[in-house]
Amino acid sequence: MMNSLRARLIDGGTVTAVSCSKTHSFSKKNVAVIKLVKSMGVEGDAHFGKTVKHRSRVAQNPDQPNLRQVHLIHSELFEELGDKYDIFPGDLGENITTCGIDLLALPKDTILSIGATAVIQITGLRNPCAQLDHFQPGLMNAVLDRDDNGNLIRKAGIMAIVLESGEVRPGDNIRILLPPLPHKPLARV
Repeated sequence: MMNSLRARLIDGGTVTAVSCSKTHSFSKKNVAVIKLVKSMGVEGDAHFGKTVKHRSRVAQNPDQPNLRQVHLIHSELFEELGDKYDIFPGDLGENITTCGIDLLALPKDTILSIGATAVIQITGLRNPCAQLDHFQPGLMNAVLDRDDNGNLIRKAGIMAIVLESGEVRPGDNIRILLPPLPHKPLARV
């Protein structure tokens, strides 16, 4: 199956940084490599596991599936916010910082193949929280916007689950496989 999947992938962008934290700290430390583990997430990260690890979601129901195994943010967001905020890869808690992909425009269930063997599936949008304002005042409003119809746009990245294990490093290529039509827009997870 993986060979047929790889044949249908289109080139996307690249990985600019990878980050990990064993604790539920807001920011994650940049590292040379992260290992994605099938059905679990980022090895050594606080959100690693089949069931939800996000503290507020654990309090609601610790048995729900972990749809937030991997957090991705596009580095273009840092450039957009650069006039008012000092933000660098890992600062907003993402595991993978990308360049050259409009992550927010991808539909739900898009497959991303990263590096030699890692494969993830997009589950939805990260919902920005008040911790952003504790990191830098006003940041939460800066990562929220409205479209022409008044719908809320969440710009704090996307979440994914791991379909195939593999190592991910800065410089790795990201290839994209869109799901079958009709595409479902990303919603918060």
